[in-house]
Amino acid sequence: MRLALCPGHQLLRHLGFDERTRGSHHLFRKSDITELMNLQREGSKVNVYQMRQVLAVLLKYRLAGKGGED
Repeated sequence: MRLALCPGHQLLRHLGFDERTRGSHHLFRKSDITELMNLQREGSKVNVYQMRQVLAVLLKYRLAGKGGED
């Protein structure tokens, strides 16, 4: 049985991050980004502090473009 991905996982995959899973930890990396991001589920959601870290990285590297831009 495969669990549905949370929006954080979907977003990082959409932005081209590679995912590796070790237990309940989902590690995301991208070649041009030095930070390694970890998302761990709490039930059907991810930890809030981890999503804040993801948001900080997206803003730092300007990966969160405006609507319609790739």
